[in-house]
Amino acid sequence: MHTVEEWQGRGGLRTLAGHEVFVIDEPAVVEDAEPVLVLHGFPTSSYDWHHALDVLRVRRRVVLLDYPGYGLSAKPDMAYSLFAQADVVEACARELGLRDVALVTHDVGDSIGGELLARELDGGLGFHVTRRVLTNGSIYMDLVQLSDGQKFLLGLPDEALPVGSGLNADGTAAGLHVTFAPQSAVDPAELAAMAELVIRNGGGRILPRMIRYIEERRVHERRWTGAIESHPAPLHVIWGDLDPIAVWPMAERLAKARPDATLERLDGVGHYPMVEEPARFNAALEAALF
Repeated sequence: MHTVEEWQGRGGLRTLAGHEVFVIDEPAVVEDAEPVLVLHGFPTSSYDWHHALDVLRVRRRVVLLDYPGYGLSAKPDMAYSLFAQADVVEACARELGLRDVALVTHDVGDSIGGELLARELDGGLGFHVTRRVLTNGSIYMDLVQLSDGQKFLLGLPDEALPVGSGLNADGTAAGLHVTFAPQSAVDPAELAAMAELVIRNGGGRILPRMIRYIEERRVHERRWTGAIESHPAPLHVIWGDLDPIAVWPMAERLAKARPDATLERLDGVGHYPMVEEPARFNAALEAALF
């Protein structure tokens, strides 16, 4: 596994849409396909994809970023919106000169990706999505099973917690661990790194602000899930079937709505398939993209 320091060394900060955003942009070893743009989930970061990066970059340029409020990006005390996060992704693509991309998304990244797809359908996206890989995310809100931690955060006011308070590393790691499959064997050091990136630079204090994406997701579900279902780019769905939040019936519903999609069921895997079972996940990812 990569350490946080090693991961940080593979990218750097860029000013995008007025925010300091951590971006990794790695060239392909053998470039014969469009770049892949990877969007991570809540409350973690692009580090979730560290097992996949070197697999993807064999034949594709790979771009990953931490949205504002996440990971190694700046974490201002402000109202957070998935529309604004999509603006940041668009600004990243524009700065890096991305024109055609394969879009790979997870969790809240599915919703941000949904907004990008909706913008393309509306004729207003600055790049073209050629193919898509979507993995565990709450795309159908009537099926979502929020964790106790998510419910707790949603019950708090939309404001930063006082200085010196907020989730610590152990509490954050515990909250992530309950989203894994019961028999998951994720390296404790890897889980600790994921948690560290959540709380770094005051991230634990702003979680009550960032969690509002769930409310926003309910309001704009038809726009975002509708775009996921209807965008013409080929769709590959890779889903851990023991996800306690974004449950397996979501993947089944999406496959029914989009019968030309391929659906890869990762049995015995939870909410973070790229972390819990990286070899199986990467094999499915390669099959979808290469």
